[in-house]
Amino acid sequence: MPLIEHLLELRTRLLWSLGAFLIAFAVCYYFSTQIYGFLARPLADVLHQQSGGERRMIFTALYEAFFTYLKVAFFGAVFVSFPVWATQLWLFIAPGLYRSEKRAMLPFMIASPILFLLGAALAYYFIFPLAWKFFISFETPPGAGQLPVQLEAKVSEYLSLVMHMILAFGAAFQMPIALTLMAKVGIVSAAGLKKGRRYAIVGMFVIAAVITPPDIISQIGLAVPLILLYEISILAAGWVSPVRTDEDKS
Repeated sequence: MPLIEHLLELRTRLLWSLGAFLIAFAVCYYFSTQIYGFLARPLADVLHQQSGGERRMIFTALYEAFFTYLKVAFFGAVFVSFPVWATQLWLFIAPGLYRSEKRAMLPFMIASPILFLLGAALAYYFIFPLAWKFFISFETPPGAGQLPVQLEAKVSEYLSLVMHMILAFGAAFQMPIALTLMAKVGIVSAAGLKKGRRYAIVGMFVIAAVITPPDIISQIGLAVPLILLYEISILAAGWVSPVRTDEDKS
């Protein structure tokens, strides 16, 4: 197509993506209280188990709760509208690909959101309860001559922490996609990944220490799945690596 038609097609895809995001944002803002309650459920369950009574979350600025719900709606809209974004991106680039290229790219586009959801689910259902129990264990009950130390979590800080960990785990779970793609185009190989395994393990623990809160539970909870995904990446790289002929070797 001529350049103008490409630009018109790009505008159409962007408008569809923007429209889907705005609709999802409006819906998510309407249900922002319920979404935030879902995100806060792991902390609420841990607090209920620890104290057995009702606990609260606070906000210290007049606008804090409002902007927190806006952030909830924004993040929710990103997750909900992502399939539309991905579909519009595929519809834009697919006409320029050969049939073999389409067959090669499609599995990666399907696997990417699935791996992201697996990482997010690991953080929400496994890491959050363990990490919150660890942090809340530093509370001190009232005693003789002592002031109690209790958690009064701020809604904005809790949301920032939760979304940071969900995004970190979801993004980290994209590693097999990246390594397999690099293996497919010949940048890395299964043999090279095996050779660099010990350095990769150290790097994963460093990455986990950087992108998670400063507790051993979150760090190990991210590093161990990354090591398993690295081993899966080695297998996938062996399957998709281009076969080198004698002419290529020479």
